Amino acid sequence: MRSANRKKKGQSLVEFMLLGMIFLLLAFGAWELGRIVMAQNILVGAAREAVRVYALDPATGGGAGPARARAADILGSAGITPYQVLLGDDGVTVTATVRYTYHVVVAGLIPGLPNDVSLNSSTSMRREY
Repeated sequence: MRSANRKKKGQSLVEFMLLGMIFLLLAFGAWELGRIVMAQNILVGAAREAVRVYALDPATGGGAGPARARAADILGSAGITPYQVLLGDDGVTVTATVRYTYHVVVAGLIPGLPNDVSLNSSTSMRREY
């Protein structure tokens, strides 16, 4: 009777380890996905703020320099580096695009997953002057 009970305990341990690894992988994957969504949301906010400042008259504190500085403040406070802020102006509307390459931490645990995810956010606004 003792031998059969020991085998069941060993089997339970093996099953727990197999399922535990899958559970941890899913938990870390969900955590990583949450971080990617958070980074994308920060990029959207930075692009919105940059285009808002870029659309203002340079005499009142607007323009390309202050727009890049505003985006840098937002992205820097979130620890997002390195990034690109691209500004465009066609005379009627101004556009701000923020790009960032997110390094996936969990990707090394699953073969075939990409190590980097490219995140972009672009916002347009009518000029205010």
